[in-house]
Amino acid sequence: MRLWYQSLARENQSTPYGAVLKNIIASCVDPGTEVHIQGISEAAGIGVHYRFLEHHDTREVIYNAIRAEKEGFDAFLVGNISDAGLPEAREMVNIPCLGLSETSLHLACMMGASFGLVMISEKWTARILENVRRCGLERRLAGAEPLDTSPLELRYVDKRGREQVIARFMEAAQRLLDKGAEVIIPAGGDIIAYLVEAGIYEIGRAPVLNGIIELIKIAEAAVKLKTITGRFTSKRLSYATPTGDFLERIRSFYGPDIYPGAK
Repeated sequence: MRLWYQSLARENQSTPYGAVLKNIIASCVDPGTEVHIQGISEAAGIGVHYRFLEHHDTREVIYNAIRAEKEGFDAFLVGNISDAGLPEAREMVNIPCLGLSETSLHLACMMGASFGLVMISEKWTARILENVRRCGLERRLAGAEPLDTSPLELRYVDKRGREQVIARFMEAAQRLLDKGAEVIIPAGGDIIAYLVEAGIYEIGRAPVLNGIIELIKIAEAAVKLKTITGRFTSKRLSYATPTGDFLERIRSFYGPDIYPGAK
């Protein structure tokens, strides 16, 4: 089994997060599962907290989904809590496409009756709450607590700095528990990675959901389900592809690789 893990950091950056991410994935995959971690190369890759940055990163995510299917990968994973490009990738390709945010939100609802989100920053809060609404899970949300950080601060923080981020995370998580959260979702890959490094998976008997591990394991399950049943992503309505003359006209403009498998 081959999984494409799409990060939204630049692939040529050497960061503490990158090393920890590789270790987390290596520690949780089934025997025989290969995970290719791909960064962003055409855009800045410095976070999608701002709409302009997300717009530029999303195009590359979608075209990498096409590339992943063409190169024989079994599933495409958006390893960013924004889920940037996820709906478009599902429409475009035929392999399972899963996102860090959507997967975490639905799994949290399996773990508890309510969940709370610890955000990277106040700016990030409104964007991730859009994902909650898109999944129809507003009634399960106990609250959202932002940390006073930024993508660059988290990505380049040293060991002492990571300990300070974790301390702030624990304080925010406790505030969410006080509001009634039964599951805590760290809403950012960097925070997830550093919590794994510190061995933190539970606070006050409430699971701290590790979106990276859960995303990998659900992707493996999705691939196995498709192997057994022959289907996974619905191609009716939301993720339907163009057909016939309309499809041919689109391909004449955008290229023959657009909507692979569509007729």
